[in-house]
Amino acid sequence: MNIKKFFDAIGLNGTQWQWRLMLWEKKIKQSFRTPTQAGGLPFYKVLIALNLLSFAIMLLQGGIAGRNVFAILINPDTNLLIYSGAQFWPFGDWWRALTYAFMHGGILHLTFNMIVLYQIGPLIETEIGRSRFLILYTLTALTATFADLLWHPNVPVVGASGALFGLIGFAIAWYHRLGGFQALELRNFMIKWAAFAFIFGLLVGADNAAHLGGAIGGGIIGLILPNNSWTRRKTDKICTILAWGCALFIVAAFAGLALSWLQ
Repeated sequence: MNIKKFFDAIGLNGTQWQWRLMLWEKKIKQSFRTPTQAGGLPFYKVLIALNLLSFAIMLLQGGIAGRNVFAILINPDTNLLIYSGAQFWPFGDWWRALTYAFMHGGILHLTFNMIVLYQIGPLIETEIGRSRFLILYTLTALTATFADLLWHPNVPVVGASGALFGLIGFAIAWYHRLGGFQALELRNFMIKWAAFAFIFGLLVGADNAAHLGGAIGGGIIGLILPNNSWTRRKTDKICTILAWGCALFIVAAFAGLALSWLQ
């Protein structure tokens, strides 16, 4: 497809938009290939943006359907959550295994999870690089929802907390392996954070099954991911390929969700 002709045909400056698309493509590719410290697009910010966008779309859908937007903002009803992408295993929709992790049951739920992602995301992404961070986040979102399948398959589930516990579980195992005073201090801090979050989850009725599933998945990855520079360089290429696969999986999941709205 000739991008320039397409934009010219719809009344826009085709040359200008062609250069913009090429620049965006370059930045995206650079983000997968370069370490976080080298500049580029931090993936934790992309994930935060996707969570915010998903919540905004849910508000819009509820408003269009005639629901009270303020009520949705505080506590959206179950039917709206399922329609907007919540995990609900009885439906058997494969894409819900990822879209649920970008949906939230109210502004407080969203805010708390995004604060945690904003705090932990840069630490882990800087430590292991963008590609490995995206792989970790995606896989632990999956292990979290599979734990829900085993524990309460008939309960609708939303929230990024399963993947966030994946980051915490990874950090505990990773920093334990690294050793040294600073790494062990970070490990101990993450253990305390996980314990507090589990207890808080019991008090408020949060989805501790997903939390445990995400933490276990992250812990396993933290135990097996190469942590010496030579081995990491040897696995850079395969991690880049896997990260692209995760990115495409997320895009495909949202496409599946969008198609379900059309049906």
